[in-house]
Amino acid sequence: MERALTRITYLSTRARQHERLMALAGVPLDRAAVALLRQVADSEPLRPGGLAQRLGVEASHVTRTVQQLQKAGYVTRVPDPHDRRAQRIELTSLGRQAVDRVREAGARGMQLALAGWSPEELRQLATLFHRMVDDFLAHSVEDESGQDADAQVGSA
Repeated sequence: MERALTRITYLSTRARQHERLMALAGVPLDRAAVALLRQVADSEPLRPGGLAQRLGVEASHVTRTVQQLQKAGYVTRVPDPHDRRAQRIELTSLGRQAVDRVREAGARGMQLALAGWSPEELRQLATLFHRMVDDFLAHSVEDESGQDADAQVGSA
């Protein structure tokens, strides 16, 4: 399973794959910009530091990417309702359209790749994949809290 995950990660993060997806979507953005747009689309407006944390990158990286996306009209800065000195990043209508086009192009690619799968196989895959991601995320939270998973098993 680890080998399959490594292969799918490699395939999905190749520069050529990204360029093909952007061409299909008609969106001229690099991988960092797309990742940031997707994160903003999937959440309420976030401060740049919150975006950096969710993306697992340095805040300066997010600041540069936000500046580029803001100049291109994909995002805007809005006041933080809890702290007027701070700003949050929000998608513009152009940003929402870009995310939608990228997701549609990705979905078309998956549909083509999995066209030979039965509806039942696709349902099983979706169910198990979501379960796996949830379990990985739960394990990741345990690791970040400083608790050793083996110690938790021993105390259960």
